[in-house]
Amino acid sequence: MTVETDMPHTDLEIDASGLVCPLPILRAKKALAQLESGQVLGVLTTDKHALRDFQAFSRQTGNGLLDQVDLGEGRLKHYIRRR
Repeated sequence: MTVETDMPHTDLEIDASGLVCPLPILRAKKALAQLESGQVLGVLTTDKHALRDFQAFSRQTGNGLLDQVDLGEGRLKHYIRRR
């Protein structure tokens, strides 16, 4: 995980703040379905388990987890490249 620096370019961003597992993952899955292979999704979360959840989601689905950025105040941004 990096601290807010050079963040990857995103083709679509969703805000899953305030949602708890499994809703951020389900929203991400739905958003990824709108993207083409190679495009990048940015997901903003506040769920304390989202760090691990998105790592597992990436492993299980084959989508690339490019980065997870700590934005402070319990907010994380996940960057996922569609397979």
